[in-house]
Amino acid sequence: MPSKPTRKLEVFANPAPERDYQINIQIPEFTCLCPLTGQPDFATLLLDYVPDRRCVELKSLKLYAWSFRDEGAFHEKVTNAILDDIVAAIAPRFARLTARWYVRGGIYTNVVAEHRKKGWKAAPRVDLAQFGGESPMRG
Repeated sequence: MPSKPTRKLEVFANPAPERDYQINIQIPEFTCLCPLTGQPDFATLLLDYVPDRRCVELKSLKLYAWSFRDEGAFHEKVTNAILDDIVAAIAPRFARLTARWYVRGGIYTNVVAEHRKKGWKAAPRVDLAQFGGESPMRG
């Protein structure tokens, strides 16, 4: 039976809840409709999150994104609604959804929405040497 769009996000237990780690997901074919003209709007969604107890299952996320295809929504509203649904499903320590909307009328739009779990603070970033540089692992 073929897949169908759905608003249900499936989740699974975080396999490493003792550690902060980042999950990056790209959804390059997101589509919804302009609520004023009915014309299609296209975006690449970039989801970055630090899971707490649950992670989002990717096939359900794909079917969830598909469910917006025939729905009219302003860029700002749909970006925030998607982040709200993801936060409700997985309650992450941190989540950022960036919607990079394709050009329409000579204008590009990027909408970025964030969620932080109360009391959570990111650890300081560690930058390691790149190729050609000295690595701290080499003697």
